[in-house]
Amino acid sequence: MFSQIGMPEILIILFIVLLVFGAKRLPEMGSALGKGIREFKKSIREVQDSVEAGGNDPVPPPARRLDAAARDDGEPKKLSQ
Repeated sequence: MFSQIGMPEILIILFIVLLVFGAKRLPEMGSALGKGIREFKKSIREVQDSVEAGGNDPVPPPARRLDAAARDDGEPKKLSQ
């Protein structure tokens, strides 16, 4: 789809972007785009590192049930004890 885009088309697109956003706003947009890409790459790297290192299991183990057989004397404890 984009294999047909040549240098003249890119220049036209850049000119339209310049007209729409203005010369003052373009460096801010470029900076924000660069920061976003950097953060994305950093998060991808962190995920890859955690997967390669074995990482923590994202699913916690199931909670243990405390039933009557597991208690000391078999009777429920009172709040005052």
